Amino acid sequence: MKFLSNLFKKKIGSVEDILSHPDGKRYYRDAHLIRKNMIDEDAVKIIHRLNKFGFKAYIVGGGVRDLLLGRKPKDFDVVTNATPNQIKKIFNNCRIIGRRFKIVHILFRGKVIEVSTFRSLPDYRLGKAVEDQDYLIKRDNKFGTPQEDAARRDFTINSLYYDVRNDSIIDYVGGFEDIQNKVLRVIGDPDISFREDPVRMLRAVKFAEILGLNIEKTTAKAIRKHKIELEKASSSRMLEEYNKIFRTWKTSLIFQGMAEHGLLEVLFKEAFEKERKKNSNFGEKFLETNIGKRLAIADKLLTEREEMTPHIFYSLIFSDLASEALQKENMHLVPAIKNSLEPIFKRLETPKKDKDRLIKIFASQQRFLSTEDEKSSQNNFFRMKDYFYDAFMVFKIGAIAENDEQSIQSAFFWEISVRKRPIPVKKFNGGGGGGGGGQQQGGQRQNKNRNKNFRNRNREGGGQGQQGQDQGQQSRGERGNRREESSGGGNENSRNAGMDDDSRGNRAENYPEDES
Repeated sequence: MKFLSNLFKKKIGSVEDILSHPDGKRYYRDAHLIRKNMIDEDAVKIIHRLNKFGFKAYIVGGGVRDLLLGRKPKDFDVVTNATPNQIKKIFNNCRIIGRRFKIVHILFRGKVIEVSTFRSLPDYRLGKAVEDQDYLIKRDNKFGTPQEDAARRDFTINSLYYDVRNDSIIDYVGGFEDIQNKVLRVIGDPDISFREDPVRMLRAVKFAEILGLNIEKTTAKAIRKHKIELEKASSSRMLEEYNKIFRTWKTSLIFQGMAEHGLLEVLFKEAFEKERKKNSNFGEKFLETNIGKRLAIADKLLTEREEMTPHIFYSLIFSDLASEALQKENMHLVPAIKNSLEPIFKRLETPKKDKDRLIKIFASQQRFLSTEDEKSSQNNFFRMKDYFYDAFMVFKIGAIAENDEQSIQSAFFWEISVRKRPIPVKKFNGGGGGGGGGQQQGGQRQNKNRNKNFRNRNREGGGQGQQGQDQGQQSRGERGNRREESSGGGNENSRNAGMDDDSRGNRAENYPEDES
């Protein structure tokens, strides 16, 4: 019977069987709102140059997806049939990076544009998933066709190509329709895709929450089925993905999605173990948990333009474990926290500098409850610590989440000290230094105002200022003669001002532009 059932099962024999549109369905200008002037001009230059040398090249991935969703893309990636070595021969300002799959970074002032080559589809993607087979990608440097590259990607919404030559979108996998229908779908067999690259499960939840998409049923079922595969994922890639999540302003919602799909049973499992056992509806009520409340407050502070570092988010996640360790362990602060968190750090392969930082953050929490004025010198010394801001934000968020009035008042005390502005300094008006701000501070402000004063004087009078600069370039002897001859005239005084500026080395070009 098993032989007969396998015989009549649909088998995938070629890449065309995976694609919704094997020949590539084109959507022209009348079907979408993307135009070439919305694309980064340097990315467009790269595509035109590759076209000039006879290669195909398109904008691909998140840039196309975000524009179709009405969002501003973070960056634009280019895909081409030119190999990395061929790209390097065309562009001098580039470098080849990557082990698993080589890509090219083309460097511009202040940004990097990533250019990749069409990848081929592994043979196992053309068959049914086998339970015991290891599909994890370890090396992937085989190049292929646009069709294979589209079939090889993670989700349909990320597999659209935009052709800048005619403003058309090329769709091989049905991604255009999925974006219109707000659906997130894996390309091909999700049982293979998630075992091939487990990080895709985390990315699926992230995209669904950020972009407002619904995860397709087969994809959602596969996430729950293969969540344990996340333990095989590269720690560096996972840390990179976490840091991206922490910058979204929606960390709490993404973690709620992770809880609903069972991912938190694998990721940060120690931090959520008690909550999962205590609450059968852990996923639905995640935002009511201690960690959920803290993450929601952090997201709110981000929207208010507060700075939130990854260390703050990690501390909010592991804060309960650190508190429990201090209550249980009969030892000093740092050893107790270290003993509690070390197994987690080891499993997550946390870098040593990050471990040390987190331990310092947890060990300093009780310090914020001390607000006596007589300890002002100790408080000032504490503020100078490099981890002070992170530790303070963790304390403040924890106080708000627990609605602890005493801790909130303590946080208010320290927040005033964090927000304290320098003492105002009078503007330079020809004499005297800054008042009340300390010798160094007053001197710096004085120099800054003097620079503005000199700039304004050089700008006054149009041609007179230029005449003064030209006059300032003459010899010292000529300047002395002109001073004697022009001791009473207004124009001559402006010349003297220009010469005085020049003799001090205070030309306008020696100053930075005014800050806006």
